[in-house]
Amino acid sequence: MSHVTIYTTPTCVYCKMAKEFFKEHTIEYIEKNAATDAQAREEAIQKSGQMGVPVIDIDGKIIVGFDKPALSEALGIK
Repeated sequence: MSHVTIYTTPTCVYCKMAKEFFKEHTIEYIEKNAATDAQAREEAIQKSGQMGVPVIDIDGKIIVGFDKPALSEALGIK
């Protein structure tokens, strides 16, 4: 099973879409709120090189935004 961390904000539509995608495919993940957690915000910026969310870390592979094909490939979903 992959280790998945998603950096989000409460108002981010694409974050919600990514979490729904994970739920749909029964993918466990750790969610970090970049709006209220300064350390999580710094981690997301360091990993992605930008300030947008979602930033999704799948076993060290960084995906920015809700990129369904990239998520499927990284998670081995057909």
